[in-house]
Amino acid sequence: MDLKEKISKVVEEVSGNPDLKEQFEKEPVKVIEKLIGVDLPDDMVMKIIDGVKAKLTLDNASKAADAIKGLFH
Repeated sequence: MDLKEKISKVVEEVSGNPDLKEQFEKEPVKVIEKLIGVDLPDDMVMKIIDGVKAKLTLDNASKAADAIKGLFH
């Protein structure tokens, strides 16, 4: 199983759907298993959750930095 591929899939789905993003924040395991369609071992799910959270945090930080740059141009 390619973790990077699974993380990218989940990030794409979650970031494009505010309701799903809110649900991910409350119940990440359920969202991961729903989107991937497979019941994974807990350690694998936790790695995917950590990867998705990290990617979403980086994306949000990047958007915030771009918005701040826009204020000074």
